[in-house]
Amino acid sequence: MKITKLGHCCLVIEEKGLKILTDPGSYTDTQNNIKEINVILITHEHGDHLHIESLKTVLQNNPNAKIFTNKGVGQILEKEQIKYELLEHGQSNQIKDVLIEGFGQKHADIYSTIEPMDNTGYFIDNIFFYPGDAFTDPQKPVEVLALPIIAPWLKISEALDYAKNIKPQICFPVHDGILKRPLGGTHKLPGKVLTPLGIKFLTLQESFKSTSSMGHMYLRLLRSSWFLFDTLWQTKIYLPKKQ
Repeated sequence: MKITKLGHCCLVIEEKGLKILTDPGSYTDTQNNIKEINVILITHEHGDHLHIESLKTVLQNNPNAKIFTNKGVGQILEKEQIKYELLEHGQSNQIKDVLIEGFGQKHADIYSTIEPMDNTGYFIDNIFFYPGDAFTDPQKPVEVLALPIIAPWLKISEALDYAKNIKPQICFPVHDGILKRPLGGTHKLPGKVLTPLGIKFLTLQESFKSTSSMGHMYLRLLRSSWFLFDTLWQTKIYLPKKQ
């Protein structure tokens, strides 16, 4: 598996010939240039996760891509006459031998008077879990976790407790596009807490360079154990295949 972070919560996941895009939101436009996308997963309707004009551009560049999401996002897409298929909590779909499962039903609470919207996290091929804007526990082992680290709906202590509860081999920061200063305390603290627990937290300068063609974060995932290779502009993680 190869995971490329374009920025904030917009990721490209490549596995077994399938190319998946998550949450084409307003905090990055790099997704507008990505080609050969097969699947688009949208966790919820907030603008930093769903930007309609960007989505339309992605679909123009990838006319055969299928969108999977929940009913909340679906209502918005229907108004724009954009086709989609439901993939919600408890549902799954297998595409090109890649299993995609939906977990979670609602966005994390922001405030008592704000009704939480639909939010669906996606588990890809029993390896990688992206929860969207929630701390959903899929109740099964997670090798790689996309960890939200800053938002109006979370405290960093809650994010750390979530990672401790999920116990992935590796996690990396998402939902960090609102940070003015990259690689500050918000990105340094998780490693200090999680590393002694055996959870590798990747703090990467390149995850903030979402507008640069050289500015993606790369994770190459094969499974079992990990080896970290750093360069100035990209980081790759190699997980050797299980025997």
